[in-house]
Amino acid sequence: MKSFFKMFFAALLAAIVFVFLGVLVLGGIIGSLASSKEVRTGEKAVLLIDLNEQFNEQVQENALAGLGAAEVYDKPGLYDVVRLIRYAKSDSSVKGIYLKSSGNANGFAASEELRNALADFKQSKKFVYAYGDVISEKAYYVANIADKVYCNPQGALEWKGYSIEYVFFKQALDKLEIKPQIFYAGKFKSATEPFREEKMTEPNRLQSYELLSYLYRRFLQNTGAARGIDTGTLHQYANNYTIRTARDAAQYKLIDAVKYDDEVQSELKSRLGIEQNEKINFTPVGKYAKAVAYRTGTGKNRIALIYAEGDIVDGKGDQGQIGGDTFRGWIRKARMDDDVKALVFRVNSGGGSALASETIWRELEVTRKTKPVVVSFGDVAASGGYYISCGADSIFAEPNTITGSIGVFTIIPDMKSFFNSKLGVTFDGVKTADHADALTAVRPLTDVERTFVQNDVDTIYHAFLSRVAAGRKMSVAMVDSIGQGRVWTGEKGLQLGLVDKLGNLQDAVDCAARLAKIKEYRLKEYPEPQNLLDLLLGNYQKVEETKLKAIREELGEEGFNLYLSLRKARRSVGKAQASMPFEIQVK
Repeated sequence: MKSFFKMFFAALLAAIVFVFLGVLVLGGIIGSLASSKEVRTGEKAVLLIDLNEQFNEQVQENALAGLGAAEVYDKPGLYDVVRLIRYAKSDSSVKGIYLKSSGNANGFAASEELRNALADFKQSKKFVYAYGDVISEKAYYVANIADKVYCNPQGALEWKGYSIEYVFFKQALDKLEIKPQIFYAGKFKSATEPFREEKMTEPNRLQSYELLSYLYRRFLQNTGAARGIDTGTLHQYANNYTIRTARDAAQYKLIDAVKYDDEVQSELKSRLGIEQNEKINFTPVGKYAKAVAYRTGTGKNRIALIYAEGDIVDGKGDQGQIGGDTFRGWIRKARMDDDVKALVFRVNSGGGSALASETIWRELEVTRKTKPVVVSFGDVAASGGYYISCGADSIFAEPNTITGSIGVFTIIPDMKSFFNSKLGVTFDGVKTADHADALTAVRPLTDVERTFVQNDVDTIYHAFLSRVAAGRKMSVAMVDSIGQGRVWTGEKGLQLGLVDKLGNLQDAVDCAARLAKIKEYRLKEYPEPQNLLDLLLGNYQKVEETKLKAIREELGEEGFNLYLSLRKARRSVGKAQASMPFEIQVK
């Protein structure tokens, strides 16, 4: 009894403390909101876009911004940034755009959308300046559309061509006596290559080279058009390693001049017509999003816009993942809403769980029987990312979107020798049927079990082919011929019939409105914004981003990519995966 009362009063005290803290937090929230000031752009604003900041598909909410913290704002999503640039085009308070161009954390398709938005902005005759201390090729892909491109005199413009490098673990697994029992469908399905090969297979070498060549060719073509230099000359510069310093870049007309930051700001002040001792009104996109009403729309009609970004996983999933159950619920909610006249599904995913992909595909298939479904591809919409998309009424992609990879695999490691020989650990047990422990990692699969697993993979692959064939109005044989796990670009996907049109998310939204035969509408976006208390008490994604940032800083870029590959492999063990052939990292 004494123990009971001790626990009871401890629990009661904890409850009182929790309620007290809750009142304090709630009071602080109310007080902060009541005292928060209206955000204004100000006069002679210069919209500031830092390319080294990754713009996810949807806005990244910041709890401190909700508390009215000074100069702390939500991070806009990619579509938000594109809409903000379009809004700034006719906003008289914005005189130009300044690109911080030392690096670019965004993918190739995202960079394409940003570049196109900037090109459209220039039609207003407002200026676009780009500056970086060391400008990477990926940053330059966006920056070269600017009116003026400047680089630190002691910096550099990277100009060496593109490369892809994969990591292989087979020898390490051999030394550890771990046998990765691998099953796959599709000769190009190279996601398992790091565990079964010591170097690239010829099919993977072919698809990787063709993908890389296309991305590089597009880079040269766009650069050549922007800078007035033919692509052959640009390619020769890379082959000869002609551009090694910022001054080399200026000499060969890839940038306009070498300048220090203060010199660039001095030029901007002159262009803005302000005194040299005045401060430039640089307006970050997060602040600008808070200051202007850029999300236009009228009327009762809605178009549901669902952002599907990250790995496809079973169950609810976490933030930054595409949980089969969660997304099925959002799609169903949009379908059951009479005000929603069409659905746009924005996909940026290399795939994942085949079962979750089927779950999402099914819900979209049911939805399109009652209202139009249009899909927009981001940087990647491949394997499971393509699976969930293939039944749409229309599919849009950027020319350099990575898509296709129609294939399936699974890995079941045999770690018996590792435990026995390396650790001195053995296992024993009992079972009621011959295959009750069939997927255990502590013994090899039998021949019969291997046949069962391969049959399961082949069955899922055939279902994948059938979904694509029905959605794209092709024969299964035709889909198989362009499937086999092979990745394609968005432009090639258009030629093959995997994609309907080249265009961005706005093009997809416009298409959905046409199919629904509505002219006035507002967007209803999913996932829906979190409330402030949710952000304060548990922002998982922020914690995850902080953790990954620390790992990246500790391991470096190559070590970090290796970590991501191993983490993804660990999460997929024993489950059929419709997933990309490793992580494609272009350098």
